[in-house]
Amino acid sequence: MEKTDSFIRHYYLDWIRVLAMFTVFLYHCSMFFNSFEWHIKNNVIDDTYIEFFSLLVGNWIMPIFFMLSGMSAYYALKRRDSKSFLKERLLRLGIPLLLGIFLLSPPQVYVERIVSKQFKGSFLHFFPHYFDGLYLEIGGIGNFAFFGHHLWYLLMLLLFSVIMLPFFLKKRDVESKDFNILHYLFIPIPLSIAALTVNGIVNLGSWGIIFYLLLYVLGFYFFARDSLRLFVRKIGFPAGLLSVFFTAIYLSWVFLYGFPKGVSISWGLFLIIRVLLVWNMLFYILYLGERYLNFSNTSLKYASEASMPFYVLHQPIIILIGFFIYNLGLSIPLKLIFLVSLSFVTIMCIYQFMIRRFNLPRVLFGMKEIKDENLNRESVKPLKF
Repeated sequence: MEKTDSFIRHYYLDWIRVLAMFTVFLYHCSMFFNSFEWHIKNNVIDDTYIEFFSLLVGNWIMPIFFMLSGMSAYYALKRRDSKSFLKERLLRLGIPLLLGIFLLSPPQVYVERIVSKQFKGSFLHFFPHYFDGLYLEIGGIGNFAFFGHHLWYLLMLLLFSVIMLPFFLKKRDVESKDFNILHYLFIPIPLSIAALTVNGIVNLGSWGIIFYLLLYVLGFYFFARDSLRLFVRKIGFPAGLLSVFFTAIYLSWVFLYGFPKGVSISWGLFLIIRVLLVWNMLFYILYLGERYLNFSNTSLKYASEASMPFYVLHQPIIILIGFFIYNLGLSIPLKLIFLVSLSFVTIMCIYQFMIRRFNLPRVLFGMKEIKDENLNRESVKPLKF
């Protein structure tokens, strides 16, 4: 940890964010091969080890980001007033979102329309049609992806930041009550209620918008506070065991019986199992992070700065590369290795040589401008979002 101006930086949170970002990248690579609906699919589907990975991480990967974002809001409001907080959010989230909507989403929609035989012709012929109707679902008829496809997270986070700011301002200087076992046991109840009642309202990445909002609020009010950090040290390992237990039930259920259809007792039990899986996984990840990753080095500084451009670029790159290989007669393992490695190298080359060194693309991808021409990396702080 580093302490500057009464602010303690917990490096393990940066590590968790970076590793979670890479997990999202692998998750979207897996979506090219598994049996779940996505923008483009390989000509041969794998419903074994790749689908296992998708199911393994699909429940908790986006909840991690909303929990971390709530924590980041707490730390940011400790050092900023409301005006500077909103300005930073608009710049760091709004500009990359607009970039995604108008530049990065059109090729993704085009690829989807081509492979699904909903459009014939070149991208130049398609582009004017990008503004025909709202894109609301995969395989739909609207094209305009107003939420930026995978950048829906930035849109939700921007909305949450604006909506919750008045409430956060009242509580930013007030330390919450000590987090204890009762909080740990009873907070999953409102999360479960949200999952059981309103999970279908703007459902993105396996969960509904209200579920994500609750996690964002919990990140601010509880997860960023010292009392919860102390509690995590005690409960982290048992929470890990519980997360493994609920994950095993979830995976067994899906592989043996499939996803429950319709509202029923089994459907409700299935959702509650998923909520408990996510809840315990959050504690376990924080426990592991603080125990093993609470340090900084040049790799963390570089990866933290690259995390936002990496997130913005990763899905369009995966889809475009997938478009050129989806019909090739290669084995799934070979295609998987090719897709993961070439996508990663392409993203990092674009970042290193086209974004990192120049102020305009830095701003477009949610990064700070460089004031020192010698690009002193030590002077650039890890990106928070």
